[in-house]
Amino acid sequence: MKPLKLGTRGSALARWQADWVRARLAELGVAAELVIIQTRGDAEVDRPLQQLEGKGFFTKEIEDALLAGRIDVAVHSLKDLPTALPPGVALAAVPERADAAEALVVREGGATGVLLLATGIRLGTSSLRRSAQVKHLRPDLEIVPLRGNVPTRVKKVQGEGQLDAALLAVAGLTRLGLGEAVAARLDPLEVMPAPGQGALGLEIRSDDQATRTALQPLEHLETAQAVAAERALLAELDSGCQAAVAAYTGMRDGGCVLYGRVTAPDGAIQVTASSAIDPADPAAGGVHVARLLLAQGAASLLAR
Repeated sequence: MKPLKLGTRGSALARWQADWVRARLAELGVAAELVIIQTRGDAEVDRPLQQLEGKGFFTKEIEDALLAGRIDVAVHSLKDLPTALPPGVALAAVPERADAAEALVVREGGATGVLLLATGIRLGTSSLRRSAQVKHLRPDLEIVPLRGNVPTRVKKVQGEGQLDAALLAVAGLTRLGLGEAVAARLDPLEVMPAPGQGALGLEIRSDDQATRTALQPLEHLETAQAVAAERALLAELDSGCQAAVAAYTGMRDGGCVLYGRVTAPDGAIQVTASSAIDPADPAAGGVHVARLLLAQGAASLLAR
């Protein structure tokens, strides 16, 4: 079998993730090499993602290369992957998830949560989901657009001092060895993460059985079940990965529970719902929680 070509974005985090997949495959005796592909989301960094039209800002060009046969596997951050995949491609494996929580990075001081930040500080994020939840908790803070790769975002807070704080994913910081930048790991029920956050998605051509078989040992059942529920929630709400929709799968009373949340862009209204999920049909749990959110008026919040 020829070395598998792993398509990935060129950021430090994306390369780390693809290298991690390559190393796991090497342990299984499967050779692989990286192919770097620039996506629209990487090229258009002058405005927040929610101002760009369409979906798949960080995935479409990689999927195009997959369908054209230039790569064999598309390695994605699962939170960036739209729930509706193009014809001809399939999600072949979801490896074990890293911490899904959000991290608070601060310039100075010992704030251990959003509620403890000083009044009026400048907090950076270009995620509508993050900014909406922060505005709901702290309408007194100034939300500032923050694009760029993970080290650049940290530098703008702790190196250049352009911002007082920022929200980033714990997983990305940890994977890049920037764990010391985390002032606090936020409770996922305080600022809820994106559906699929912390997980990877390995996409292949639907008819490529050989590659599917090679990737199968990387599948992590519990992670796959959790993200199936979260992505089903997102799909039922008919929202993209840039909408102010959050989801988190955790444990409660010894069982697996899905939490979902939709927040108005200005933070004025926020609805949250939860339900136990059946590991045998996690997607049904995602649909159920989405409908609980819709019953609370989530559709009108998304329409804003």
